[in-house]
Amino acid sequence: MRSFNYQRATDVSQATTLASQPEARILAGGTTQLDLMKCGVERPATLVDITHLQDLHDITLSDGELTLGTLVKMSQAADSKTVKTFAPALAESLSLAASAQLRNMASLGGNILQRTRCSYFRDPQAWSACNKRNPGSGCAALNGLNHNHAVLGTSDSCIALYPGDFAVALTAFDAVLNLQNSAGELRSVPVTDFFRLPSDRPDLEHQLAPGEMIVSLTVPRSATLARSHYLKVRDRSSYEFAAASAAVGLEMEEDNLTIKEVRVALGGVATKPWRAYQVEQALKGQRLEEKTLRKAAEKVTEGAIARQHNGHKIILAPRVIARALMTVGGLV
Repeated sequence: MRSFNYQRATDVSQATTLASQPEARILAGGTTQLDLMKCGVERPATLVDITHLQDLHDITLSDGELTLGTLVKMSQAADSKTVKTFAPALAESLSLAASAQLRNMASLGGNILQRTRCSYFRDPQAWSACNKRNPGSGCAALNGLNHNHAVLGTSDSCIALYPGDFAVALTAFDAVLNLQNSAGELRSVPVTDFFRLPSDRPDLEHQLAPGEMIVSLTVPRSATLARSHYLKVRDRSSYEFAAASAAVGLEMEEDNLTIKEVRVALGGVATKPWRAYQVEQALKGQRLEEKTLRKAAEKVTEGAIARQHNGHKIILAPRVIARALMTVGGLV
């Protein structure tokens, strides 16, 4: 690990100013940043500690939205009665992620910004060809072991998977990330727009500018959020990333038989948290029936591209969506 300078920020303005320096990185829980430093992917000259900024630790609820500070711990949000009541899919996505020890350390902002677990990306000593780590070098995963790589949102430059759960739930329910830069300027970016597709520049993963940091996130309150669910399918029952996951929400018509509104986002299969708009459109106004749900869920794989070892994700993804919708709809 490269030697680095350590600086503790006293407020957001100082943190963003320090973070705008060349080769500086923000440090919160450290569960992603330190991990990347240990494997040699990240080699920052300076770490800016923001963990003592108290105004970034709050969970608040208003008539219109739920707001979570960027330094709220994963475990704090997962266990929050407010989050469980008004946004159950968010709480479930957090409780199913990582381990109890990591959830007690990791911040929500850091969790959103976590980077891929692609083994070719995370082992620079063994693999030089990684466009995400070394632009223009190629992608070793294209013809390598790609069992856990993406089938949606890929390009010829990168098929690395976005690994998180929480951002998938945020994507389903139109969450917004609130960002602040070193000039004190604030801007809000929808989560659906925050993450970039790899295209020919997979090293550019999101819309966060140098010297800018996430200070909070807001989720609009809605009937679909209140009646929501997060389903995660994985190779083992705990401490494992998703083979496929789905965050869903339902609002029914007064007859309680017809779908009025629906929200669907997919994880574990794409290069970014994946909003399934085509599935939502196909289900609005339809009766809540298993056959209808399964048929609509198949639309999520339109445009999916399987590589040698990950074709199972194209089969699994619609089944996970349908199962999640049946669960929240009371059909199972």
